[in-house]
Amino acid sequence: MPATKYEGVPRSCAICQSATHDVGTVYGRHSKSYYGLARCAECGYAFVTNPCQDFANLYDDAYYDGRGADPLVDYGYELDHPDRTIRCYEWRGIGRVIRGLVGEISSLRWLDYGCGNGGLVRYLQNQHAVAALGFEEGSIARRAQGSGIPILARSDLADHDGSFDVVSAIEVLEHTSDPVAELRVMRRLLRPGGLLFLTTGNARPHAAHLSNWSYVTPEIHISFFEPRTLERALRAADFRPEYRGLGSGFDEILTFKVLKNLHVRRRSLLTDVLPRRIVGAMADRLTHLSEHPVGWVTENADPPDSHPAGRSSASRG
Repeated sequence: MPATKYEGVPRSCAICQSATHDVGTVYGRHSKSYYGLARCAECGYAFVTNPCQDFANLYDDAYYDGRGADPLVDYGYELDHPDRTIRCYEWRGIGRVIRGLVGEISSLRWLDYGCGNGGLVRYLQNQHAVAALGFEEGSIARRAQGSGIPILARSDLADHDGSFDVVSAIEVLEHTSDPVAELRVMRRLLRPGGLLFLTTGNARPHAAHLSNWSYVTPEIHISFFEPRTLERALRAADFRPEYRGLGSGFDEILTFKVLKNLHVRRRSLLTDVLPRRIVGAMADRLTHLSEHPVGWVTENADPPDSHPAGRSSASRG
């Protein structure tokens, strides 16, 4: 059946409930279908208006092995060869970022939300003796659990309310169609004074031409944020946003992203000796990743009332 161009009516903004406007269509190469894009002028939130909801098939074994909507994904290899994957640069960078924000991390309880294969969880346990857990709903969770990585199901989350010092959500929020609801789940899991650190693409430089932005993979990346958008979403979820900029650790996170987009998957002597400060600074000028805020839970804060029910598409990409 030939692909047909999508025609639809944009819905209201999931962040601020303002009216949104159509900003075009984008073709999904994996599904061979067209998807609508809309954007809110009030807060900058952009989204796919007709997202695919077949999560079981989207986030199946093929997806996590790079045979799905994102051909750059390499979770199977990363799970089996944690010392040889370029993902180790990202793990190390995240550890450095959090250390720069909260100090010593070895005594922390840490949840990696949308943890994929649990690689960051295993890294934190082995390298820093962090009491780390993961949360993941995709099919990769079973394989990770089989490797001894502790990964929670959504039904387990309520048992951990208010128990974590840090929640990380690395390339997760763009996968969900209700980002404030997902942020509220993360907020509920944190203790007073806790930290949410997340990464997601920065849509600000691409606001005028979203359909041409390579980050828009409409089968799986369905929500797009400018820094002001994310700030507003964090406040709506009862976080205190804070802008920290290009601090220690972002150079390694961004080096990983550069290598991944160059289709480099295996760590080597060459990748080890890359000048990561230079590579990271150059990549940040292009991606503006470090412009996004982090979220803090204020001391003595009360948690939100409840966890939203139901399956979401929160899964790392």
